[in-house]
Amino acid sequence: MQVFGNQNTAEVELTVRQEANPWGAGSILSGFWSFARRKPMGATGAIVLFAVIAIGLLTRYAGIAPNDPDEVGVGAKFLGPGGNLFLGTDQLGRDTLSRLMFGAWISMKVGLVSVLIGITAGTLIGISSAYAGGIADLLVQRVVDALMGFPPIILALGLMAALGASDRNVIIALIAILLPGATRVVRSQALSIKELDYVLAARAIGGTSTRIVLRHMLPNVMATYIVLITISLGFAIVVEAALSFLGVGIPPDVATWGGMIQLGRKFIDTQAWLPIPPLIAIGVVVFSVNFLGDALRDVLDPRLRGR
Repeated sequence: MQVFGNQNTAEVELTVRQEANPWGAGSILSGFWSFARRKPMGATGAIVLFAVIAIGLLTRYAGIAPNDPDEVGVGAKFLGPGGNLFLGTDQLGRDTLSRLMFGAWISMKVGLVSVLIGITAGTLIGISSAYAGGIADLLVQRVVDALMGFPPIILALGLMAALGASDRNVIIALIAILLPGATRVVRSQALSIKELDYVLAARAIGGTSTRIVLRHMLPNVMATYIVLITISLGFAIVVEAALSFLGVGIPPDVATWGGMIQLGRKFIDTQAWLPIPPLIAIGVVVFSVNFLGDALRDVLDPRLRGR
């Protein structure tokens, strides 16, 4: 007797293929479309964020900018927006649009690298500290308290004054700012996970501490980890721009959004339009990151799903 008809057999084979490749292009697109229908603002934020990352990468490695961002005399000094130079020029005749596009590469590189390293390290330290407990947890938390006692911008300024101005040192300063907060947030969640039955069962059957932390506790804080990354990215971009604006971040000869704002401040009385493009770029990226972070929090956090 034939159990499945031809149509049912095809459906079963399609289901098997889909389950065998859950990360295929169709699955990713359908997942994003479902996310977009539930959280349209979050999906819009994701699209804008990926577009800015793509513009930065293509400007850095494919040279899609209309002109060299450091080329002097592309046009007359202080040309207003319009014409061939869409956003005009600065006091040296450099193309503002090209510098804005290159600044996307600097801001996203500094923001993404610092956030990924800082939040990942903070997550691992927070889980390990919560699981170890005792004197180890006490020592780690006192170090975290000491770092969190400094206002973030003051801590960043102190580190930049000691290390010098460069994009690498800006990343180090941002990691120092982001790590303690991530450690504290993840530790508070890991303390409750540590007492759940499956962790106690894994410990009872002789599971090593490393295996319990990586295989049982870490996957259960991944929702918090993803949300921390999206929320912290906007903060890191703003801090990088603030450091460049204050003249202690990335060197002024490198095109950055904060540096463009600092330059525009000098001529704001006569050329008020000069700092507007980087201000709009920073605002759009930060809003997009926050929209995406809020949407991911609502989707990934079981306590916010209404179940």
